[in-house]
Amino acid sequence: MSAMSGLRILLLAAAAAASLSAQNFALHEGDRVVFYGDSITDQRLYTTFTETYVVTRFPRMDVAFTHSGWGGDRVNGGGGGPIDVRLWRDVLPYRPTVMTIMLGMNDGHYRAYDQAIFDEFATGYKHIVDTVKRQFPGIRITAIQPSPYDDVTRAPNFEGGYNAVLVRYGDFLKQLAQEDGLGLADLNTGVVAALGKAKEIDAAAAAKLIPDRVHPGPAGHLLMAEALLKSWHAPSLVSDVELDAARKTAVRQRGASVSEVTAAGKGLAWTEIDDALPMPVDLHDAAISLAVRSSDVMEALNQEPLKVRGLAAGKYALKIDGESVGDFTSEQLAEGVNLATLATPMMRQAMQVHALTLRHNNLHFARWRQVQVPMEKDAEPHLLQALASLDSLEGDVIKEQRTAAQPVAHRFEVVAE
Repeated sequence: MSAMSGLRILLLAAAAAASLSAQNFALHEGDRVVFYGDSITDQRLYTTFTETYVVTRFPRMDVAFTHSGWGGDRVNGGGGGPIDVRLWRDVLPYRPTVMTIMLGMNDGHYRAYDQAIFDEFATGYKHIVDTVKRQFPGIRITAIQPSPYDDVTRAPNFEGGYNAVLVRYGDFLKQLAQEDGLGLADLNTGVVAALGKAKEIDAAAAAKLIPDRVHPGPAGHLLMAEALLKSWHAPSLVSDVELDAARKTAVRQRGASVSEVTAAGKGLAWTEIDDALPMPVDLHDAAISLAVRSSDVMEALNQEPLKVRGLAAGKYALKIDGESVGDFTSEQLAEGVNLATLATPMMRQAMQVHALTLRHNNLHFARWRQVQVPMEKDAEPHLLQALASLDSLEGDVIKEQRTAAQPVAHRFEVVAE
């Protein structure tokens, strides 16, 4: 078999693996996702983490995202109007093929379980599902079991605690999902477990993951995004590359294409282009680092292993595009290094994508909450034009986001020190 034929086979195998991951994932080409909920969704954090994961892991997949959370909302609506106003204005116009619903935190009224209050929640939640399904019969709805009220790092306010009430609401959603064919994402159990582990590591810092016991900070939202993405069967793998230094060849390249493998003194050099980018996780942020140490988020979502075997014993610098990203022994390189834990050019590129995710969502928020809703009863002659212009501007940023997510080739070196 010629070298060129072998390369074609490897590339086809990598493409087939990427295609299989895309097929198993809950989102598909052309999907339109609407995130619906209360103030926790209104924070636009677990939702933007989720969006950036999709854009970086599937950079050639065209999926649209709209974030429609409103602080204070319950199943019957809230500050943004009654529930039917919310649905017809903030969800249905976007013609969603996928919708997530996270409600419950406000619906339990922050008190011990009350059957009448729960019945109102159950009836209202079913109304939301029925309304949306009636308009879009093929829609895929993910019911989100509500994120926790923090009764872990601080003592409960009453016997049993408020989070136990939210868990009961989540149990209802699990049953409803089975009955109505909904997807289900548990944003409570994993976060509670992580809070417990974080408390063991650093009790004071753990209390900052959900500072007011209701609204998580970015680190808590990262854990929530993990739970949602897991429910969508998100692949953990970014890329998986193994090279044999003695043979100067790539023996495995899943989700990546390796070429131009050459000796570099006692080390090795090669060109690599991955099919995806890592999910941006800022391990220099103390709270994010604590959340990562207290959970399996990197194992579940951010596996980017690089192995180089056959090196002479010693210490080596791993360089990408001439920049050192870490020092490792030959044994560590043979065992494998997760590049997603390092400050690589790929991680910086992913961070840029996330910045654009935030920018387009901030534009949508301004258009929706500062122009459309406050002025919807006005007769301003240029209102529709202004809204259309803001939509176009957001569209420009989304195009920039998708362009920024496209992987590029990098030159890798493993250089003896």
